Amino acid sequence: MTIHALLKAKPNAIIAARADMKISEVAILLADKGIGAVMIVDDDNKLIGILSERDIVRSLARQANETVTLTAADLMTKNPIVTNPGVSIEQVMEIMTEGRFRHLPVMEHGQLIGIVSIGDVVKAWIDQQAHEVHSLRTYVMGVA
Repeated sequence: MTIHALLKAKPNAIIAARADMKISEVAILLADKGIGAVMIVDDDNKLIGILSERDIVRSLARQANETVTLTAADLMTKNPIVTNPGVSIEQVMEIMTEGRFRHLPVMEHGQLIGIVSIGDVVKAWIDQQAHEVHSLRTYVMGVA
């Protein structure tokens, strides 16, 4: 299964924020949308970073009072690793595991087309494995 197939099963909306958005506003956005990370885009909607709940929590642990006054640009990961829709679920799992991150932007022809989370990827992998097991059982038992 590819990332393209995974994205087709997800809602189309890309949740993004601007670099000058206050962390307090980003936290509200994350909570309201029930997401763990947000893409940071410039005025031309080009991806310039990613900001996760983890980034915010780590900053709170270091500088609690100052964190809410910081901007997304202050805490975001600049130029994040991205993938493309043709990459397999297994390859994305490997990228996320090696990079120790939970969200991966998906780009196609220089455009941000989506984001996948580790939860999306694991669910897709489990579904794929279940389908393969079912197919093998059906084949072995000779059931059509």
